[in-house]
Amino acid sequence: MQRDRFMDSAIEYLKGVGPQRAELLRTELGISTFGDFIRHFPFRYIDRSKFHAVAELNEDLPYVQLKGVITRIQLHGGKRVTRMSATFRDQTGTMELVWFQGIRWIREAVKENTEYIVFGKPGFFNGRFSMIHPEMEEAAKAEKFSGPSLTGVYSTTEKCKAKGLDTKALQKLMRSLVAGLPNDLPETLSADILHRYKLMNLREALYNIHLPADEHLLQRAVLRLKFEELFFLQLRLLRAKIGRQIVLKGKQVDKIGELFNTFYKEHIPFELTNAQKRVLKEIRSDMGSGKQMNRLLQGDVGSGKTMVALLSMLMVLDCGFQACLMAPTEILASQHFQSVTEALKDMDIRVGLLTGSTKNSHRRFLLEELEAGRLQILIGTHALIEDRVQFQNLGLVVIDEQHRFGVQQRAKLWQKDEYVPHVLVMTATPIPRTLAMTLYGDLDTSVIDELPPGRKPIQTLHRKESNRLAVFGFMKQEIAKGRQIYVVYPLIEESEKMDYTNLMEGYDTICREFPQPQYQVSIVNGRMKPADKDFEMNRFKEGKSQIMVATTVIEVGVNVPNASVMIIESAERFGLSQLHQLRGRVGRGAEQSYCILMTGEKLGNDARLRMKTMCDTNDGFKIAEVDLELRGPGDIAGTQQSGVVNLHIASLAKDRKIMEVARNAASEVLKEDERLMLPSNAVLVEQLRKIDEANANYSRIS
Repeated sequence: MQRDRFMDSAIEYLKGVGPQRAELLRTELGISTFGDFIRHFPFRYIDRSKFHAVAELNEDLPYVQLKGVITRIQLHGGKRVTRMSATFRDQTGTMELVWFQGIRWIREAVKENTEYIVFGKPGFFNGRFSMIHPEMEEAAKAEKFSGPSLTGVYSTTEKCKAKGLDTKALQKLMRSLVAGLPNDLPETLSADILHRYKLMNLREALYNIHLPADEHLLQRAVLRLKFEELFFLQLRLLRAKIGRQIVLKGKQVDKIGELFNTFYKEHIPFELTNAQKRVLKEIRSDMGSGKQMNRLLQGDVGSGKTMVALLSMLMVLDCGFQACLMAPTEILASQHFQSVTEALKDMDIRVGLLTGSTKNSHRRFLLEELEAGRLQILIGTHALIEDRVQFQNLGLVVIDEQHRFGVQQRAKLWQKDEYVPHVLVMTATPIPRTLAMTLYGDLDTSVIDELPPGRKPIQTLHRKESNRLAVFGFMKQEIAKGRQIYVVYPLIEESEKMDYTNLMEGYDTICREFPQPQYQVSIVNGRMKPADKDFEMNRFKEGKSQIMVATTVIEVGVNVPNASVMIIESAERFGLSQLHQLRGRVGRGAEQSYCILMTGEKLGNDARLRMKTMCDTNDGFKIAEVDLELRGPGDIAGTQQSGVVNLHIASLAKDRKIMEVARNAASEVLKEDERLMLPSNAVLVEQLRKIDEANANYSRIS
């Protein structure tokens, strides 16, 4: 098709490129075709209609454009020239232009007593304003160009620049490409979507993102292109979900029976929160639909996810099925086993625990009971997915801290039975809504967004090294009240030796400040033998020591309701989500709990924002949103394994509203036409095909 050929044309055929430049564009910028190049979007824009004056400059200004005359050029450094400077003057004052690289070429190109337009970031040095490596153009030549006032600035590389492919050259090539855009460029969105959401057509959007006549047209172009990117991301995820539901039939959990009702009415020690009740309704609806449930359950530490999981398992048991709960560590699996057996102690329900350290004789007994259907609930680690673990009739799999399990591991569980079990995935790591929609877009999501009544919010304080003695005084006060304290040190793999030294020095300081026999201090670190570690953990758990000095080994670990203070050392070295997870280790009892963030005296902007965020809110979802803004999606919740966050223009951190609209749009399309068979959706099918071809390595999270 003529129109498609334009986008698929090899980049060497663009006027001004040729074979050598084409090779450079391919290897350095990943641009092989016209289509690749036109989606190499500007990362900022110069408003060519707006000029600043030297007298208006200040350090807080972003990149600015000025018009003036170069009056003096100087070379510095003797025989080996190390820098070049030029005095730039307009009607309001002077500033210095400075170059450290490409001096010979610049010296030849720049002329004295000539009017230039310069563009760059102003800085203040030695009592005057300067601009390092400005972009420059002779004013007379610039004015001949009668293009749009907003000019896109394109990212490039040092290698490209050395071969003449700087941002200016890319601008010129892009003008040539955009000028050749066919009027009948094939659309990627259906006419209905364009009309419904008042979006520009594709040709208009591509033209105006590169050569916008004004700010309004630029914003409309950006909106259209971001919407398109996020729409297809969501459409693929939702189609995967529908496809799975068509293929995978779930077991019919169609009644609330005796076990559930008895436990709900007689054995729950507290009233469920409204959020827990809402989530239970969602789960019940899913498991009764005849389709396989795949639901992500998010909730902060202490929000009551385990109780929801237990009630969901009882629903399944009432219909004659078995249930299992899989945790990432033996400690967590044992903890779940203890809490579930304690909750069900007055009921005739058989619960087993299977981990790597389960003795062979007991393991054989468990497996026999499981296969015969006499064992109703099995709790364990990844040992649950071993081939010899056979359920008689598995109805529900609960997975705790999902990001610790790979896609393949979870799929193995589903193969345990002819009819697949329902899957409930739990995480205490709050995931921002936009990221959840992306990472888990093919799962249904439930959020427990309220804590049980009576829980006091943890008070978080930021203290610097100069406040150390006051912090020790506070610790002694809390111990005098009968409370226990965690002191946590960071452990970063790259600097393990230094971290270990810091931990041991910190431990020695605390032992001096809190001497025996009045005080007992426990220590846990990665170099200890597992038995010694368990001994120290249990000593603290049983209240025999008042202070636990540890690396982040306690992040996922023991529940000690009496521990009411968390001291986090070098808190500036932790990410927000890790700080929030650590803080969640206290506040399990009825007493007021505290988290103290200890830092050095000097902090960068990001570190200051992290400390402020932690002190301002206990809401894990708000914290996760700030974390996403600060770090981007790459590091959060195993995003990289998803293969879906390869976005050119949209941002998961900043485009939340567009993401939600795009997801609703994708959902509406599939509601009306589940298999995309209608002629009006042919354009969407074609675009999905192209995306699939381009993302052959795409692997979804499910």
